[in-house]
Amino acid sequence: MRRPFLIALSLAAAGLALSGCEKQIKAPFEQGVCFHVGVNKDKTLRFNPVARNVTSMELCAAELEGMRVRFVRMGSPNRTLTGSYQGSFIFLEKEGIFLGQTYDGPRFMSLVRTGDGRLAVPGAVRQAQ
Repeated sequence: MRRPFLIALSLAAAGLALSGCEKQIKAPFEQGVCFHVGVNKDKTLRFNPVARNVTSMELCAAELEGMRVRFVRMGSPNRTLTGSYQGSFIFLEKEGIFLGQTYDGPRFMSLVRTGDGRLAVPGAVRQAQ
């Protein structure tokens, strides 16, 4: 009775080990270039330059947010946008802006949306009690 359990456990561990070997999609590292990330029909990513000589990730996120707002004003139903800057991904979501080192990996909160839609550093705006 223990043997089938151990076999199943070892197969599950082998499956987890193989899934960890999947190739991670990384962003290009081009100094000072802010990219919009698009998804092709064959599920590959394309990196389109949006701005050059960008000095920080926050300024790249602002460029991408401006692009997202212009798309929404033109009638785009898509409210999210993905970009990249110097090897990191920038994800513009409804809740705010998230950063990640890989396209499918973990994301970390960078900026949150305030009640009126602006972006702010987490914890900068106090809520009335």
